[in-house]
Amino acid sequence: MPTMNIIQAVNDALRIQMRADDRVVILGEDVGKFGGVFRATSGLYDEFGPDRCIDTPLSEAGIIGTAIGMALYGLRPVPEIQFADFIFPAFDQIVNELAKFRYRSGGQYPCPVVIRTPYGGGIRGGHYHSQSPEAHFIHTPGLKVVIPSNPVDAKGLLLSCMRQNDPVLFMEPKRVYRAARGDVPADDYTVPLEKAAVVREGTQCTVVAYGAMVHECTAAADKAAEQGISIEVIDLRTLLPFDIDTLLASVKKTGRAVIVHEAPKTCGFGAELVASIQERAMEHLEAPILRVAGLDTPFPYTLEHEYLPNADRVVDAVRKTLEW
Repeated sequence: MPTMNIIQAVNDALRIQMRADDRVVILGEDVGKFGGVFRATSGLYDEFGPDRCIDTPLSEAGIIGTAIGMALYGLRPVPEIQFADFIFPAFDQIVNELAKFRYRSGGQYPCPVVIRTPYGGGIRGGHYHSQSPEAHFIHTPGLKVVIPSNPVDAKGLLLSCMRQNDPVLFMEPKRVYRAARGDVPADDYTVPLEKAAVVREGTQCTVVAYGAMVHECTAAADKAAEQGISIEVIDLRTLLPFDIDTLLASVKKTGRAVIVHEAPKTCGFGAELVASIQERAMEHLEAPILRVAGLDTPFPYTLEHEYLPNADRVVDAVRKTLEW
């Protein structure tokens, strides 16, 4: 079983699906001969050629609009937005067109587009290369939002996404693009969508995260264990629609919950998770659900590690729920 990082796992998934289905095309800025700004599409142009590995102009709205047209005519496009920060010029195409095509056509026209985009901070990318805009898209019915945290999930989830008949936003945590490594099956396999993973079992507090924050939370679980505190860590994996059953089962066991994400706190996805848990499991809660999130400021450059949640902040929040 080969060892891969997340970029290699994404590349492997793209290659497998392009070999299996000649309707799959990738398009985006520098995804062709250059192999993508992070090299996630490296080697695909050489194997599949310029008709299936298409370099586009610097126009995010054009990339997504083109992908929508391709999908309506029977292809299965996988566009890449080079950084999630650049996705907003395509916001109208994604929210008003891509996500709604099945609905507006009465179910006649599915739109199987998988948008890949790296997101998040921690690489000193500054304001325009570090944001986490998932909440903008989770508010969009008709769109699925998926975020892996490790190579095994990245490959299996991306293959699942590319076999969907509806649009998916697949966000890749670039902070751990190369840092997260693991043994990945070389063969074709899928990881089911809409199913969270319990990556660390515990008894005293449930900690919910996704993407790079999963790694901070497992580090927090290690630190907490040294203090005699048992944390259960859940990797959400699919954010829309999310796996509420796994969250509720864990919260009913531990009685406490902390939600962790690196996007700003106000109106972040954590607020939706808190509301959903308390609506269904209020009587099982021993303390208010807390959020550990990015700050309500534009993403900073020199102070990014002050902005981003870390293991110590997660442990502090867990202790507050235990002391409440």
